[in-house]
Order: sequence, then structure tokens, then C-alpha cells
Amino acid sequence: MATLNEGRIEPAPEIVAEARRWLDAVRPALGAEFVAAYMYGSVLTRSFDFRRSRVNVLVVARNLSRLELLDQIAAAIPDPRKPPRVEAMFVTRIQIERSLDSFAIEWLDIQERHLRLDGEDVFGGLEIPRESLRLQLEHELRGKHIQLRQAYLLGRPAERARLLALASSSFAALFRTLLRLNGETPPADNGRVVERLAEIYELNAQGLLGAHLQRVGGKAEATVTHERFQRFLTEIERLIDAIDVARAERSGRI
Repeated sequence: MATLNEGRIEPAPEIVAEARRWLDAVRPALGAEFVAAYMYGSVLTRSFDFRRSRVNVLVVARNLSRLELLDQIAAAIPDPRKPPRVEAMFVTRIQIERSLDSFAIEWLDIQERHLRLDGEDVFGGLEIPRESLRLQLEHELRGKHIQLRQAYLLGRPAERARLLALASSSFAALFRTLLRLNGETPPADNGRVVERLAEIYELNAQGLLGAHLQRVGGKAEATVTHERFQRFLTEIERLIDAIDVARAERSGRI
């Protein structure tokens, strides 16, 4: 039976059923190496759109080093062009445990928002180092801000629209991490996550919602997309500045 960790959005039964059909096709190839499988990511939010989004599934194994095993798994994976539209990630349990400092944001996000399809509870006892979480957050936020500005400078209008929509999920993960570092449990709805972050850091919520609105609202007029991109870029820069000020205050430099 699928188990959902507390406080997350229950996906539609047909989506869970499709994920389980995908797992039923893949699990025999893993054999005794199988540990667990989880649904994670946007499928557990209210903004998930099955028409445009893929269902993220994490498969945890004991060992994935044997090439013949990898070939077996590859042959068993259903055609991604046909339903169920699953985007899978395969990792070993020890890879998770040894990368808690390197991928702190990713593992914490899955730990706090997942649906276990089958297998052991891999994430229940994991402790994510807070300092690693903070360092990765600042690195990712600054890097994505630079990439976003480059897209604005170099991209054609149609490309800007696509990139702004694509940025929504990655920035949402960073926004949720900021709330966690602030001692809060992030809302399941990405729009509310953005609004709460705007409250904390005194940002323009409508501007910070730009990427989210571009993703969930579908195609928009070029002028609307252009304004969303501008305002989102501005608010991300303001957010980074606010984080810098807060860090300086904590260290006693201000």
C-alpha cells in the first residue's frame, strides 16, 4: 500500500496507479537489490498538471554497480513517450547517506514531501546538516539568479517564456528550504510558499510569483511574460540581498 508522509497533498488515485504500474514493470529487473520507491516533487503539490508535468519517482537500491543489472533495468523501463509519464531517478541507499551534505536541499525536500510506493522507510532517520543546507541554498540561489539574468539578456521572447516557466520548480525548492531554515513547515501549495517568503523578507509577492504564474497559467501574452520576467528577476535579487543582510545581522556585523 502507498503511504504518504504527513501534511502533503494526496495525488489523484489514477496518478498513483500509473506510478505503481511503472514500478511493477521495473522492480523485477532490480530483484533483491530493490530497497524502496517513492513519488516526490511537484506531483505532491496543488500546482501539478498531469498534461504538462512528469511524475517523479525515486528508486532506491542496495547496489547499482553491476553493468548487467543496469542493462536489465534499462530494458525494463517503459517507453517514456507513453503513459505512465514517469521521470525516474535511481540511487543506492549509501549514495543518499554519503551525500547528505552535498545534496542537502534535494534530500530534505524528498524527506519532508514524498509518497512511499513500496519498500523500506529510507528517509525516516536521516539527519540533514543545517549548515550544509544553508551553504547549498546560497550557492544555488546565486547561481540560478545569474542563469536567469543571462536568459533575460540573451534569450528570444519565446525562449524567455519557456525558461521562466521551467525556473518555477527549482526556485520553489529553494523557497521551501528558506522557510525550513526559518523554522517553518512550508505549505504544500507553491503559491503560498512564495507569499509567505515575501512576508518574511518584505518582498513584492506578485513579482516573486512570476515564475509560478508562468508555469501554472499556461501561455501568456508577450508583454505579460516580459513583465513577469522583469519583476521576478528583481525580486530574486532583493531576496539575495535580504539573506545577506540577515546573515550579517546574525554574525554581529550590523
